[in-house]
Amino acid sequence: MSEYLAVAIFAAFIVAFGVVSIGVAWLLRPARPDAVKLENYECGAEPIGSAWVQFPVGFYLVALVFIVFDALAVFVIPWALVVRTAGLGAFWVMAAFIAIVMLGWVYAYREGVLEWK
Repeated sequence: MSEYLAVAIFAAFIVAFGVVSIGVAWLLRPARPDAVKLENYECGAEPIGSAWVQFPVGFYLVALVFIVFDALAVFVIPWALVVRTAGLGAFWVMAAFIAIVMLGWVYAYREGVLEWK
């Protein structure tokens, strides 16, 4: 029971620190909202038009492909460090994982996601 008490106390300190930090920041912030501070900033240039524009779906598809290969790197790098001690079964599991990711890449390539238009 005592080990759970230590975790509960630590969690209470974490929550209290977050609440106190946000409260102090709210009390000390400058409350001067004016038109200039509420305006969009475009690297020193006057903003033209609305900030709500639609991006081509290609941006999102490229981001999804990036996330897939990022996940691949997250799993492959630690696996590569322990592959010798993990045995042949770990090798075949990672080979299946990489094959699934490559199927996703082939699908994205065939759909034209990787072609920038």
